[in-house]
Amino acid sequence: MKRRDFSTLAASATAASALSLPFATGANAQAKFKEGKDYIKLAKPVTPDAPAGKVEVIEFFWYSCPHCNAFEPQFEAWAKTAPKNLQIRRVPVAFNNTFVPQQKIYFALESMGLIPEVHVKVFRAIHVERQRLNKDDEIFAWMDKNGVNLAKFKEAYNSFSVAGQVRKATQLQESYGVEGVPSLGVAGKYYTDGTRAGSMGNVLQVVEFLATQG
Repeated sequence: MKRRDFSTLAASATAASALSLPFATGANAQAKFKEGKDYIKLAKPVTPDAPAGKVEVIEFFWYSCPHCNAFEPQFEAWAKTAPKNLQIRRVPVAFNNTFVPQQKIYFALESMGLIPEVHVKVFRAIHVERQRLNKDDEIFAWMDKNGVNLAKFKEAYNSFSVAGQVRKATQLQESYGVEGVPSLGVAGKYYTDGTRAGSMGNVLQVVEFLATQG
């Protein structure tokens, strides 16, 4: 979903169709990955948050984006089988202040070690169950109903630590020049998305290619 379209929730079927396109493979596929077309190289590199020998890969996402919802199962499956030298993480975006509560959802869950159990449930609540999770009271009620320790969640959600992570996430989004979501940043040097690569399946191939470029 593009920055200019974030408030218009298009049908996720379109994104799902794009995800079904086959991956490009092999040397012929890599030969097609061109700077300026399939990806861009950042004019000002970002310092990666990854140890020596690891290549950082960031998925920029927004819980209310139908395309992010459609991409999530594919991204999760890919992350489990991706090259071992990749350090993969998610970063929730904020194109304006109304996005901040959902950024805080992710970072609060992450601090509690609940991403594996609850992350996908948040997507499902919004896109399948059609629940609103845009305001604090809506979020707290949902967390309580779905078995998350509400006192601990509120503590994390309102913490200085999560507030700091929100600021860093938004700064990182701006540094990468994120144009829409889902999109991916690689090695603090490259940015790509489904529009550039032709499909989100191709994006993952582009990411693996870029991770070898140094």
